[in-house]
Amino acid sequence: MSDWIDVGEADEIPCGSYKVVAIDDADVAVFNLDGALYAIEDVCTHDGAELTGGDILGEEIECPRHGARFNIKTGAVTAAPAYESVHKFPVRVSAGRIQLRDDRWD
Repeated sequence: MSDWIDVGEADEIPCGSYKVVAIDDADVAVFNLDGALYAIEDVCTHDGAELTGGDILGEEIECPRHGARFNIKTGAVTAAPAYESVHKFPVRVSAGRIQLRDDRWD
């Protein structure tokens, strides 16, 4: 099992926004939705584009290139042209710090 990775201060991501961090070989978008943090891989499974920069629509992010949508809380694809989910990373706050765990290979 992988270790928790410190990626920043919990208060640096205001509600309705995100921060992109690099862990291992992945860019991960950490979102603050109504005070809760969620982390998904920042890549559209349709064509490999970055998801960040697209519109946040409730609990979804829309890929800025072709309009595929993904649930920020679960990573599930919610609209074509993508058909494969993105990876959701475990996220926690410890002593005011955001921590992620890369569990892709666990």
